[in-house]
Amino acid sequence: MVTAVRVPLTFATVPAMQAIIDQVTRLSDAFDARVQAAPADSWANVSPCEGWTARDVVVHVSNNFNGIAGTEEKVGDHDNIVEAWNEAYARLKDRLQGDLTVSVPGPMGPMPLAQMLGRFVSMDVLVHTFDLARAVGGDEQLDEEAVAMSYSALKPMGDMIRRPGVFGAATEAPEGADLQTQFLCFLGRPA
Repeated sequence: MVTAVRVPLTFATVPAMQAIIDQVTRLSDAFDARVQAAPADSWANVSPCEGWTARDVVVHVSNNFNGIAGTEEKVGDHDNIVEAWNEAYARLKDRLQGDLTVSVPGPMGPMPLAQMLGRFVSMDVLVHTFDLARAVGGDEQLDEEAVAMSYSALKPMGDMIRRPGVFGAATEAPEGADLQTQFLCFLGRPA
């Protein structure tokens, strides 16, 4: 008689988990590059994310990373924003070394951390990389593969994603616009 061996989920999905870790790290590194390059006097600049400054964008991403890392620490109004970001990103990197199959609160209810990272955190960091770059006069070019994947995932949702605190109304993309511009206009960012 042959006995079936059950492979734990964490071992069966190692390549998929590593792909998610690599994606989140790549996109977060791109965001980090914009944070580190931002001029010290640019944190109060208006961002394309309505009602937010460059600093607000970094606070948002930092606090998301802190939450994912399991800390209740929040970036305060008087914290050095670059230091606060560095600490939040270090916490996220540490968290990426742990179990990504655990359930965490998500925008549509509980979900595995890997799913939260792959779907929502990656897209959030991607879009806010543009917001930060535009606000501080940085490099606005986004990861092409991530843009294509995020646009493909969000496009069918159309009006469902348009609500306060998420995304505003889409703007018209210029004739012949590249995919990044189409994506950003779909999310209500200026071309």
